[in-house]
Formats: sequence, C-alpha cells, structure tokens
Amino acid sequence: MRILSLHHIQLAMPRGGEDRARVFYGGVLGFDEVPKPADLAKRGGVWFRAGTLDVHLGADDDFTPAKKAHPALLVDDLEAVKRACETAGHTTDQGQPLEGYVRADVHDPFGNRIELLQRL
Repeated sequence: MRILSLHHIQLAMPRGGEDRARVFYGGVLGFDEVPKPADLAKRGGVWFRAGTLDVHLGADDDFTPAKKAHPALLVDDLEAVKRACETAGHTTDQGQPLEGYVRADVHDPFGNRIELLQRL
C-alpha cells in the first residue's frame, strides 16, 4: 500500500459564498472552475482546478475560517501573484523563512489562510 498523490484539498466557506470564491480563486489566483457532480452540487460550494491541484470549497452553515491549517500553493512568480491579490484587495504578508523558497500568506475572502511559495 502507498499514497500516490494529493487528489484535492477542501476548504470551508459560508453558505452562499460561491460568487466570492469564484472572484478570488478563479479571477485572482487563476484557477479554472470545475463542475461539481449533480449529487454534490445541491449542497452548495464550488470546485476549482489548476494543473493537477483541485481545490474544493464546501458550504458550511457553522463556518469558521482556517487560520492555522492551510494549503500551500507552489507558484512560478510570487511577486505577480502577490500583486494580483493586493490589487483585488487581499493583503499579503511575508511568510516565515523556508530554505529554498520565498513565501507569502494571503487570506481568501472568507478568512482562510493560503500560503504561496516560489522555489528559488
């Protein structure tokens, strides 16, 4: 038995946040929206894909943002991603040093922490 790869990450958002998720994940970060299967679509939420990474945002009636637990997205141009975030009104913070990378943190429209990394 062995793990082959990461299939997707799931983040929560408040019910009804789909349009805000589309603006941030699709518009700012450049993910493509992926249609949800019909039996899951009735629950709300929205799914995205960039390359081999899928991000699922699920609607949660008792939503609390993830401030510590987070996805870390590997990017090819950290400064460009930071500019896109800041232009859209999302403040970025310098991430903690990690050998071989430059990093930044941003929060999605719901307060979930997203780490951004670029290899040096």
